[in-house]
Amino acid sequence: MKTLAKMAATMSNVDEIRNRVILGEFDIKNNFRIDVVQMDETSLEFDMVGIDAAIANAFRRILLAEVPTMAVEKVLIYNNTSIIQDEILAHRLGLIPIKADPRLFEYRNAGDEEGTEIDTIQLQLKIKCTRNPRATKDSADPRELYLNHMVYSKDMKWAPIGNQADVFADANIGPVHGDILLAQLRPGQELDIVMHCVKGIGQDHAKFSPVATASYRLLPEITLMETVEGEKAERLKRCFSPGVIEVENHGGKVVAKVVNSRLDTCSREVLRHDDLKNAVKLARVRDHFIFSVESTGILAPDVLVTEAIKVLMTKCQRFLNELDSTEME
Repeated sequence: MKTLAKMAATMSNVDEIRNRVILGEFDIKNNFRIDVVQMDETSLEFDMVGIDAAIANAFRRILLAEVPTMAVEKVLIYNNTSIIQDEILAHRLGLIPIKADPRLFEYRNAGDEEGTEIDTIQLQLKIKCTRNPRATKDSADPRELYLNHMVYSKDMKWAPIGNQADVFADANIGPVHGDILLAQLRPGQELDIVMHCVKGIGQDHAKFSPVATASYRLLPEITLMETVEGEKAERLKRCFSPGVIEVENHGGKVVAKVVNSRLDTCSREVLRHDDLKNAVKLARVRDHFIFSVESTGILAPDVLVTEAIKVLMTKCQRFLNELDSTEME
């Protein structure tokens, strides 16, 4: 950041640089908008219109790598008699999404091995496989023969530290999904494990990433350069994804019409037809980005977007502060 500020200071007008940073080389006040298209508990699709590609990509990268979450950082294995090696099991546990609001916790201090109630969540996995005394003699099904032979993420239980039981009484801390298979056991095998979850970002490790995927694409723009009728209209319709081109009856003639270019996958199939490729213009709206955000379930997707915007605003403010301090020097 200091290097960027020094590079900026070499330019003739620092105020001009500041304005370019604030406005992003475009009139953000008049053109910028966000339109939510679809949202549910785990996914969100929205349009971000009127921004530069660099800002859109920065926003995507922040979603992937700089919005914090809680994840298993340390695994204390007191007993593991399963066939899974300790390091493999620890790795599997580390990738389990943990349902806990990271905004309620602090980052753990470097060198702190134990942690406290303000920066650590403790989970425990203690399970032992035994034979089912009620199983029939001729049964060969492990689900009937054994008890606790399948270890799932739901077996990871929250063990409150300090006053966490009172503070987070309604938080329901634990794995996001309870049906993730961790290990398979046989009679006599058992697991006795304690896990410490800490706050971190995806930039440090992928297990902290709050999204399963976060991507964007430019809005397709399809323009008919001439009237396409009859058999050509039907063929043009088949060149695009369903719903992009439809045919209508005008005065007894079948005419092609662009209905929803958003559904186009940009396959360019139409360019293979010599009699159609000049009838259509394929383009993309350069400042209209269609974002797709799929949460891992730790936080709602709209919360993730809000937190990513806060991170981006903090970065911009830090850069502006560096410009101001450089100007004073």
